Amino acid sequence: MARVLLGVSGGIAAYKSLELARLATLAGHSVRVVMTETAQRFVGAASFEGITGAPVLVSEFERDPMRGAFPGEPQPGHDPIGHLEVAANCDAFLVAPASANTIAKLTAGIADSMLTTSFLACAAPRLLAPAMNDRMYADAATQANLATLRERGVEVIEPGEGKLASRGEFGRGRLPDPARLLERIEAALPSGDRPWDGLRVLVTGGGTREPIDPVRFIGNRSSGRMGIALAAAAARRGADVTLIAANVALPEPAGVRRVDVETAAELAAAAGAEFGSTQVLLMAAAPADFRPEAAPDKLKRDGALDLHLEPTEDILAALASKRGDGQTIVGFAAEHGGAATERARAKLSRKGADLIVLNDVSDPSIGFESGENAVTLIDPAGETAVPRAPKDEIAESILDRVAELRRPVRNEA
Repeated sequence: MARVLLGVSGGIAAYKSLELARLATLAGHSVRVVMTETAQRFVGAASFEGITGAPVLVSEFERDPMRGAFPGEPQPGHDPIGHLEVAANCDAFLVAPASANTIAKLTAGIADSMLTTSFLACAAPRLLAPAMNDRMYADAATQANLATLRERGVEVIEPGEGKLASRGEFGRGRLPDPARLLERIEAALPSGDRPWDGLRVLVTGGGTREPIDPVRFIGNRSSGRMGIALAAAAARRGADVTLIAANVALPEPAGVRRVDVETAAELAAAAGAEFGSTQVLLMAAAPADFRPEAAPDKLKRDGALDLHLEPTEDILAALASKRGDGQTIVGFAAEHGGAATERARAKLSRKGADLIVLNDVSDPSIGFESGENAVTLIDPAGETAVPRAPKDEIAESILDRVAELRRPVRNEA
């Protein structure tokens, strides 16, 4: 995948960089770490070395045992200048956490550590994730420094808001979640080197809400987590991703274009508008099968309420009927209990899809609103069980199967 250079400066949030290094390595990236001396007061170099399988560099005067190479790569035959070589070989450089002191040095061009010298020498995409006390972050000097770095092409990842390291303090200055940082790194990677570069992918996620009156609605428990995971996984592979989110409270992954909808009709309209330019459709949303005739005013509680429901449009089947050459269509089936596989296989044929992802929601610990799932991938050639795992890993398994289904299409192109 990519060669990621991670810079760690002094701050309590440095412990989160360990998880970032772990996630990046699990995603297949080669990771090298450069630290400031102050950062070592918070996290030891040995922890990063155990995760990445590569020595950590702190001083520009120390010899790099790997001669600037990244894990899995051959080392050069000579001993290059360390801070120049490791910066020249990376595909992206993220400083996380970036302390106020390090940000000030980078703005002024001060090169007094392995981190600052390699950052100045780096021609790859450069990113900063500030993390500090909210008052330090809000100070005019810090904000001016960040503005200057943005003008120079450095991507600044805004800190989150919440509890801070100082007891009882709350504000903006928290380092974002490591998974979000990894998304931003992957979104910044140069195009042309990833397997799905140039591929247009449309993902739907969440559950629709069909109004009964201006206050009430009929809905379902879909949180949109699976759609978010699929969009993130496709973006990591280089695809140009659009996410149609039906009542999803979760943030969209970095680099993903988002379209928000509420009802099945809105979902159908948005998907129809995007489908023609799409090469892969991942229909993970849970649209309502029926909708009531909405009352114009709030209904009063004065006895029993009878609702007449009419069927909504079969969005997946409608899109599949308009498919063009080279389009791959993936549907999802949330089933409960016995004969789920047979019903999903019937859906595969009835809807005109290439792949159905079967999710048995009879287990309340997975599926809706859960961070984990277990699915069965059903296509004309057979069935593949994907055991219980985090939804991010399930998404990768789904896209791996999509890639296999698309190989004949790409060979003909």
